[in-house]
Amino acid sequence: MFKFNFKNPTKIIFGEGCIKDIAAEIDKDHRILITYGGGSIKSNGVLDQVKAALNGYTLFEFSGIEPNPSYETLMKAVELVRLEKIDYLLAVGGGSVIDGTKFIAAAVDFQGEPWDLLAKQAAVKSSLPFGTVLTLPATGSEMNSGAVVTRRSLQTKLPFSSPLLYPQFSVLDPTTTYSLPARQISNGVVDAFVHTVEQYLTYPVNAKVQDRFAEGLLLTLIEEGPVALQDPQNYDVRANIMWCATLALNGLIGAGVPQDWATHMIGHELTAIYGLDHAQTLAVVLPSVLTVKKEQKAAKLLQYAERVWGIVNGEDGQRIDQAIEKTRLFFERMQVKTRLSDYGIKDDSIDKVVAQLEQHSMVRLGEKKNITPAVSREILKLSL
Repeated sequence: MFKFNFKNPTKIIFGEGCIKDIAAEIDKDHRILITYGGGSIKSNGVLDQVKAALNGYTLFEFSGIEPNPSYETLMKAVELVRLEKIDYLLAVGGGSVIDGTKFIAAAVDFQGEPWDLLAKQAAVKSSLPFGTVLTLPATGSEMNSGAVVTRRSLQTKLPFSSPLLYPQFSVLDPTTTYSLPARQISNGVVDAFVHTVEQYLTYPVNAKVQDRFAEGLLLTLIEEGPVALQDPQNYDVRANIMWCATLALNGLIGAGVPQDWATHMIGHELTAIYGLDHAQTLAVVLPSVLTVKKEQKAAKLLQYAERVWGIVNGEDGQRIDQAIEKTRLFFERMQVKTRLSDYGIKDDSIDKVVAQLEQHSMVRLGEKKNITPAVSREILKLSL
């Protein structure tokens, strides 16, 4: 196990009806901006619950934060914050709303062009405080310090992070997910699954605790994901999925172990260029990454095959191939397609994606930094 430092300051408030508890987390003298997306929190009553909990507070609203939040939209929120002297943010929604809110928090007092926070990885020196009310479990953004933002005018999607960007608190009420469309539940399960795999399917460093945690998350998602589609208002199923998604990317299973993230970096380019859902790109790219790098990842893939999929018979290569195929079939079972051709993307797209990777300096990806543009091209061809 590698040396590591681990600190996660986000307070989790979990359970049915806990939105009412947010007033205890925010001082009454704050001027609060509630950020959200397309308005589903109005129709399902979540926004009303938030406003009731914050009765008597000075509240503002900013809606329209997109899936894969755009820099252009978020800068409008930054202008509103500056104009109204807002000093607290409350993100109500899924990972995109929370990611966007992190950018707003960092950009308000940033000296210079805020896009530099992403394009140049400029240091975040100050941040507005913020909390979250999670309504779509997927990204883990509710308990980590990272975010991903898209600049649509440049067809560019980039990550950034800072220790200053942990939410002060996050409310996780599984009942807020009951009204989600099946596509969003499917995407969320796939997203959490791949987050876990990015930190687990690398190479062994004798990190038994992290491995067992990761395997537990994967097994839970495999068991509960399909049930969530069949029984949308099963509280226990939704609770387990919600907590899995949070634990998959709050730093715990990634402490002291090598991490990959090539699937995510290639996937970001597919989203930026072709508009695919984030989870769709992950479902397409991950099986190809595992196949191309199966010799490098052989020890962990065999462990994964046995402990997660129960595959114990056959030659090593056969067990590895079966585990990769079972991963693909699980994504398909979650109703997320796993081929670029399923989304109308053909062979002539590969040059553009590889060029974008090179432009964004994504030329040494993976846990061993050996996924070059040539290897990325091979992965993309296998994904067709």
